[in-house]
Amino acid sequence: MKKTEFIIQDLLSKIYQKQYPSGKLPDQRTLAQMYQVSRYTIQEAIKNLGEIGVIQIIQGSGMYISENLQKNPLIFNSLTRTPYERISSKMISISKEDSTSKDMQIFQLQQPEEIWMFQRVRIVDYKIEQIEVSKLPVSLFPSLTKEHVEDSIQKYVQNCGYTISHYITSYTPTSVSKEQAQLLMCKKGTPAMKITNRCLLDDGKVYEYSELTAIDYTCTYITPFNKDSHQARQS
Repeated sequence: MKKTEFIIQDLLSKIYQKQYPSGKLPDQRTLAQMYQVSRYTIQEAIKNLGEIGVIQIIQGSGMYISENLQKNPLIFNSLTRTPYERISSKMISISKEDSTSKDMQIFQLQQPEEIWMFQRVRIVDYKIEQIEVSKLPVSLFPSLTKEHVEDSIQKYVQNCGYTISHYITSYTPTSVSKEQAQLLMCKKGTPAMKITNRCLLDDGKVYEYSELTAIDYTCTYITPFNKDSHQARQS
């Protein structure tokens, strides 16, 4: 594990254990001495913590832990920890397709209807890291365009007047196919992560179903220990 990643995880552990009751982290010089690393390494770790919303840096005052952080699980991955300005998307294709029986089940359709299907790549710091294939009901989003696909689907959905409720995400190890390798500019068979998302509106409707293939992918979970749940599983 890189020194920066170790420091990030160690500071996260200390924050969740409430070792900084004042809500303020030690200054960078103190942290550098504590971990026996350079100020640059500490700055990189602090930058990452700031990007995922764990701390707020107030110039001239210090580094403060975000309110209510310790009360909630924290999940972040190699994409969500990156600021939006360093992420872009490029559409590969977009089309309207007749819904399959699987589509009808996913989107809870009572009868067959047209479904948008698009493919795009996600680019992080000028490197293609993900291939995404997504589906959305045409009836909910009749005006979907290339510009929306290459900008932000979430923003487009909200601009259509809908309220996003939550996502259900699953992860499965996979390997890159020949076609995917050409887009990702890597070797066929490269280990990757398949990420499946079901995206729901506040009325319970699934508005998007997507499957992503991601290389160089990491995901970190920090969850408080639930004693009651642990005991229930033992019984």
